[in-house]
This record gives sequence, C-alpha cells and structure tokens, in this order.
Amino acid sequence: MLVFNTTEVEISTFFLIGIPGMETAHIWFSIPICLMYLFAILGNCTILFFIKTESFLHEPMYYFLSMLAVSDLGLSFSSLPTMLRIFLFNATGISSNACFAQTFFIHGFSAMESSVLLIMSVDRFIAIYNPLRYTSILTNIRVIKTGLVFAGVSISLVLPFPFILKRLKFCKKNILSHSYCLHQDVMKLACSDNRVNIVYGFFVALMALLVLVCISVSYMMILKIVLGIASHEGRLKVLNTCTSHFCAVLIFYVPIVTLAVIHRFAKNASPVIRIIIADIFLLVPPLMNPIVYSVKSQQIRNLILVKLCEKQG
Repeated sequence: MLVFNTTEVEISTFFLIGIPGMETAHIWFSIPICLMYLFAILGNCTILFFIKTESFLHEPMYYFLSMLAVSDLGLSFSSLPTMLRIFLFNATGISSNACFAQTFFIHGFSAMESSVLLIMSVDRFIAIYNPLRYTSILTNIRVIKTGLVFAGVSISLVLPFPFILKRLKFCKKNILSHSYCLHQDVMKLACSDNRVNIVYGFFVALMALLVLVCISVSYMMILKIVLGIASHEGRLKVLNTCTSHFCAVLIFYVPIVTLAVIHRFAKNASPVIRIIIADIFLLVPPLMNPIVYSVKSQQIRNLILVKLCEKQG
C-alpha cells in the first residue's frame, strides 16, 4: 500500500504563466499590456482629480463614479507587478505570501467594484422612479456612508482568503493557471485538506451571484418604468441616463460569466482562451470605464476638452 510522504518539503514559491506556447513573444504582448495599464491609471486618476477639484461634480452620481475609479485603480495596481514581470522579463516566480496577499487585493477590489455597480444601479432606479426626491434621498452624507459600508463588507468578505490559504500545505504542484493569483486557483494546488477553502469560496461566489441578480432586478424595474413612458423621446432620454452604467456592468461581468461558462461547459477549450479572458477581466474594465464615462458624461467631457485646449494654448 502506497503511503503519502508527509515529510515532503513544502513549496514556498509558485509559478505563474503568461500565454502558453508563446513565451518568446511575451515582450511583444508587454507593449499593449503596459499601454493598457498606463491609460487605465491615467484615466481613473483624471476622473478622481476632476471630481475632487470641481465643486459642481460633488453629486451622488460622481461620488459613485469616484468609488468605481478607486476600485479600478486597486485592480490595476494589484495585478500590475506580476503581469509586467511575466511579460517583460519572463519572471514567473512569486513567493507564497506575496501570492496570498495578491489574492486578497484582487478579490477585494473585484468585490468592491461589483458592490459599487450595485449601488449605482439602485441610484439610477431612484433617479428614474422618483426624480423629484432624488437629491433628498441620496444626500452626500448618505452616499459616502453607503460607499464606506459596502467597501467594508467587500473587504470583510474576502479577508479570510489569505488566512485559509496560509493554513494549507503545498508540496507537489506549484504552477498556477493565470498571470496572477486567485483563491480558487491556488487552493487546487494544496496537498492538504482544502474543504474549508472550497466551502468558503462557494459562499463568496454565491454572494457575487446575488449582487449580479440584484443589479439585473434593478434594471428590470427600470425597464418597466421606461416602458410606461408614453413618448418615444422620453423613453430614450431616460434610457440615456443609464447607458454609461449599463456599459460598465457589461464590461465587468461579461468576462467573468464567459470564463465561468467555459470552465463549466467547455472544459476541453484551449487554456490560452481561458488565460486571455482572465487577463481581459483585470485589464479591460479599468481601461474602459473612464472612457465610457468621459464620453457619456458631458460635464467630464467638457472638463477634459477645456484642459486640453488650455495646454494647446
């Protein structure tokens, strides 16, 4: 009978992967990745700067937008070190403690972003359902308190991740499936009992699904109100107020849902496809959200144009 060797040396370093089979071309992939990070950080910092310095942007919608920008910056800075090390220098190694810390920050800022998208969907519903009482319901103090509560809940929800990973033993496998560390990816490598990780990870996934359901319900209620508006112009005007947020929801959730569907129904799909979609999840939302809101928000668009004209003058 084969006996498991419990004295085997524990693994202290994990190895991330870039794009399998294309390691020699990583330097070329690093160019668009660096540009995406640069524009994502620049775009979100610009939005935060305008909202902080321009008093006429001190409104609920722009406070929520600033929360979204903070979440996007957090996602960018959480994944940037390992992504750039892999694609610029082919350095795939990461210590176990650094990997566990990265799982906390990536999952934490992802949870914060989904929470902000939920709050913003409720904000749009209130603005459409009861526009006359909108400012009295969503006061600045109430908006800030709501944002802090949801941020606290998001952090609390993923806080156990690094600790329940730390208790596991890793003694055989040490190659991860992505360019960054995720809880579900790391726990699969454990050679000790990981049932706690599976159960808690499932609970967090259910909470994420609940948030998506709540966002969907908000939009169904908004659609019901819109369909009750008599004029075609009136319906378009109301829907236009939700366009930016709806795009942000799609940008954030489409890669997640696509990856979940591939894992569930297309297990034989190329790992390259999974890796690219997983990288899109972290790279595209922080890049696209500032662009979407700059295009759709006349106030922010005008501010950007004014600043550009000042520099050219």
